Amino acid sequence: MPGIIPHRHCVVCGKAIEPDHQVCSEECEEVLKKERKRQRNFMIFMFAILLLLLLLMWMPIFQS
Repeated sequence: MPGIIPHRHCVVCGKAIEPDHQVCSEECEEVLKKERKRQRNFMIFMFAILLLLLLLMWMPIFQS
C-alpha cells in the first residue's frame, strides 16, 4: 500500500511507533514492566498452589 510507512503499535496504549520499538514512552515502559512483574508473581503463586495441592494429594499415601 503506497503512503503507509512501516510501523508497529505500542503494546500498552496502541499509538503508532517505529518498527524496532515495543513501547512509545517511558510511562508505557513502566506500565509494561509492572504488568510483567504482576504476571510473573501470579505464575509463581499458581505454581506454589499447584505444588501444595499435589503434596496434599500424596499425604494420605504416606500416612498409611
